[in-house]
Order: sequence, then C-alpha cells, then structure tokens
Amino acid sequence: MSGMDDSRQNRLKRTMKSRHLFMISLGGVIGTGLFLSTGYTLNQAGPGGAILAYLVGGLIMYLVMLCLGELSVAMPVTGSFPAYAAKFIGPATGFAVGWLYWLTWVVTVGSEFTAAGLLMQRWFPGVSVWIWSALFAVLLFALNAFSVKFFAESEFWVAGFKVVVIVLFILLGGAAMFGIIPMKDQAAPMLGNLFDQGGLFPNGFLPVLFTMISVNFAFSGTELIGVTAGETENPDKVIPRSIRTVVWRTMFFFILAIFVLAGLVPWQEAGVVESPFVLVFDKIGIPYAADIMNFVILTALLSVGNSGLYASTRMLWALAEENMISPWLGKTTKSGVPLNALIISMLVACLSLLSSVIAADTVYVVLIAISGFAVVAVWMGIVASQFMFRRQFLRNGGDIRNLKYRTPLYPFVPILAFVLCSVSCIGLYFDPEQRVALYYGIPFVVLCYLIYYLKNRKKKGAALRSSGGGPE
Repeated sequence: MSGMDDSRQNRLKRTMKSRHLFMISLGGVIGTGLFLSTGYTLNQAGPGGAILAYLVGGLIMYLVMLCLGELSVAMPVTGSFPAYAAKFIGPATGFAVGWLYWLTWVVTVGSEFTAAGLLMQRWFPGVSVWIWSALFAVLLFALNAFSVKFFAESEFWVAGFKVVVIVLFILLGGAAMFGIIPMKDQAAPMLGNLFDQGGLFPNGFLPVLFTMISVNFAFSGTELIGVTAGETENPDKVIPRSIRTVVWRTMFFFILAIFVLAGLVPWQEAGVVESPFVLVFDKIGIPYAADIMNFVILTALLSVGNSGLYASTRMLWALAEENMISPWLGKTTKSGVPLNALIISMLVACLSLLSSVIAADTVYVVLIAISGFAVVAVWMGIVASQFMFRRQFLRNGGDIRNLKYRTPLYPFVPILAFVLCSVSCIGLYFDPEQRVALYYGIPFVVLCYLIYYLKNRKKKGAALRSSGGGPE
C-alpha cells in the first residue's frame, strides 16, 4: 500500500471520533434528498413507485458501502476515492473520480443554498431567495474555516437534532394517517392515498427507473465515511461499525418516512417548491407544527451543506496530494484546514445562486440530476476499485483473512452494484427534466480524461527535454 500511509496525512488531524463519523455520514444523507426531492419522486412515480425506488436506491447504497468498507479499512486516507481508483484502475480514472466527487458536492452545496432560500419564502415572501442563500453561504464557510474538530462537533449536534425530528415525524405522521391524531379539515386517509389515487403505480413502472438518479442523490453522503477516514481515530474499528449503523438507520428513516408521506400527501400534490414534510404538518392540526418543521428542514439543509463543503474541500486537497492538481490547493492552516481548497469550493458552489435568480424550482431539479449522475459515477468507481483491489491482492499471494474488513460475496457484490448504478444513469435519459444531466455529466467525464492525458503528455515532454532525450 505504498503512497497511502499516514505520511501523506501529516497536515490533517486525526481528531474525529466514532460518534462524529457516524453523525457526519448520517447527517450528509438527511437533507434535500429526503426533505425536498422526495416530493419530486412521489409526484413522478406515485406512492408505490416512490417506495420501490427508495428500496432499490437503498440496496445500491448498501452494496457500495460494503465495497467501500474493505477499501477504507485497508487504506484509510482522506479523500480516498481518487487514490483507490488511481492505484487499482488507472491514474486518469482516479483524476476523473476525484473531480466527479468534487462536482457532486459543490453542486449539492449549491442546491442546499437554493433550497434553504426557497424554505425562507414561507416566512419572508418579499425577500429574494438569493439573499438568504448568500447569508447561509457565509455561515457555512465560517463553520468549515475554523478546524476539523469544530466542524465535526457542530455537525454531530445538528445531525442528532435531525434524527430526533424524523423519528417524531414518522410517529406523528403515522398516527395522523391512521386517525389516532385528528387531521385539519379532513378525515384520516388511512391507506387511501396509497391505493385510491390511481393505485400504487399510477404512471406505470418506467418513472421508477427515471427517478432513480434523484433517489441515489438522496442516499449520497453515506460514502463520506471514506472521505473522513484519514481524519478518524482508530479507522479499522470505527469505519466498519459506522458503515453497519449508517446503512440500516438510513434505510429505516427513508423507507418509513416515504411510507408516511405517500400515505398523507396525494401524489398529484407533491413537488419541490414546498417540502412534502411541511405539507404533512399543514394537514395535521398541530399549532405551528408546519413552521417548526420548516425550521427543522432548514437546519437539515444547512447541515448537509456543511458536510458537502467539507467533502468537496477534502477532495481538492486529496487531488493536490496525489499531484493531480496544483499543490497550492493542498496547503493547510495550522489547525489542519485546507483553506485554499475551501475557498475555491465555496466560490464554485455559489455559482448555483444564479439558479435562485432564474427559476429556483426548475433549476433545482437539474442540479439534483447533475449531482446524482456524478455521485453514481463515483460509486461505480468505488465498486470497480474494490473489484480490482481484491483481484490484485489475491494475485499477489495475499491471505483474505488478513483483511480486517471484507466485502462479502465477492465478486457478486461489486458486479451487481456496478450494473445497478449503470441502469440508474440510463434512467436519466427517459426523463426530459433530468436528461440534461447526461449532456453535462458525460462531457465533464470526457474532459477530465482529456485534461489528465494532455497534462501528463506535457510533463513527459518536459522531462524528456530536461534529460536531453527530446528534440533539440
């Protein structure tokens, strides 16, 4: 594992504890993907389609995490994905994976700013979305600029708050659906919204396929466990435990929450302008419950933006450490924060504030699609890296019992994960609203490979000239 030891981590601090890692990865998931884009999925795929889409998305996420566990325990480095892909697939792929993951999170951070601004419209309809978005951007930059420990501690408490609220939502929403708590101006729907509004799949099965990217976007964030590996105490013990708990608790929260949403909100009413969670509390006659939920969701969005800014910053730092981009982006402060990488990530994320000036709700779906495509491409890189790593490990005479964490059912798990991720990307083509993600995403991947090869050809040419082997 040469080149992947702690010597390259000497400027980052191993200050994250098990509780931080668990909450950061769980907090990275519980954001717009759950609180806002579930409305889009429910509207497109219907109640049964939405539940099925999230079950399949959860399976994909679980398979990817099984592969990531083996890699991140064997090689716990910060911003791990490009390093794994570079070592076991090829340096150009590592370069592309790094930039794709960076793109995933800067677009996500931007979409969180936009979504947070949209939510503020409930209380301040006269104030432009972009003003709130800009204020939140300044706040998150400050949280990330202090230290890793400060970031981890703040994220721990905010993520914990989100978890408590989701549990309350599931309990209260479930009680309202079955008539235990009275609903405002209407009778309890029981299971009527699931079966009586055109059935479980009112638009057929095809929408399940083309909503998969937004569903995968909703589950993105679990892989933050791999990004934080280089700043975690005792990674060989902490990472496997975090993977197990995050995967099952994420599935629990998502599936139960989607079931309650589908039961209380007719699929025709769901969308992305207002959170379906807020719609639910509007329907329940609890005073100020909808406003409280709006505040909770706002906090959740900022929490994901916080995690996303951390992830995108560490990815630029990791690319600089691998000598794939300028070493200027690898410089850190005394407290271990890659400030230059943080500034660049924030500036690009803020470009999405333009969406809040144009048509926030329309552009939001496009941002989700681009981010979803990028994260699925990164997941494909992770499972392919694990497949190649295990094959190389065995070919070199390695004993599988020496791996502290092993991906089960190899090679079935990485192959199935790769195929399911590919199907999700194909599904994008069938949705006119999200198809644009392919038009941006595929050229972006091609551009990454092109830049890498052109950059390396220049380096080789310069090396040959300096050694006297080049042309006179």
